[in-house]
Amino acid sequence: MKLVIKLLLAALTVASAYGQIKAKHTLDIKITGVPISEQGRLNGNYPVSADGYIEMWKIGKVRAAGYKSSQLATSIAAKFKAAQIYSSPVFQVMNTDEVAETNRAKQAAEDKAIRDAERVKDTKKFTVGGQVNRRGQIQWTDGINLFAAVQSAGGETPFGAINRVKLYRNGQVYTYNLKVDKHKGVKIYPNDLIEVPEKKWNGQ
Repeated sequence: MKLVIKLLLAALTVASAYGQIKAKHTLDIKITGVPISEQGRLNGNYPVSADGYIEMWKIGKVRAAGYKSSQLATSIAAKFKAAQIYSSPVFQVMNTDEVAETNRAKQAAEDKAIRDAERVKDTKKFTVGGQVNRRGQIQWTDGINLFAAVQSAGGETPFGAINRVKLYRNGQVYTYNLKVDKHKGVKIYPNDLIEVPEKKWNGQ
């Protein structure tokens, strides 16, 4: 129980820290609700100092580290109102470093998903045995049929009876004649086992 509580507290700590502005981040700040001629004084990029502050026109240093973007926007607006510089300013704060970090994390997650999908794909195999030139497991590909599966094992040997090819799937056994077109097109799935039996004395 104690371990579960610790894990929950750790998760809450990480969640609460997510999105917070940090020292040395760069903030893109814009203002509306004031004359256009005044907006140019404030719109722009603001680096967060090592001690966690930004420097703004008229109001000077503003604590930024530890706040989320929306919280900082509210704080800046309150300071301009308190200083009686603007009566109803509206600030928008974008943490450009956080956006970049989020994009990198998203890209990394997408790349990992692709790699994981490729690994899963690589584990999908079927097996061909009996009278073929290369017995063993073969990489499965979507859409492969019974005829192609036998060919991917090097085809049948001179002793292989392709008119009695056995397909083992989920505990069931099916027999196909690869001289018949509709049998050639039977789809193969991962974990299938295909066996090309030996011809009988009469060559069948």
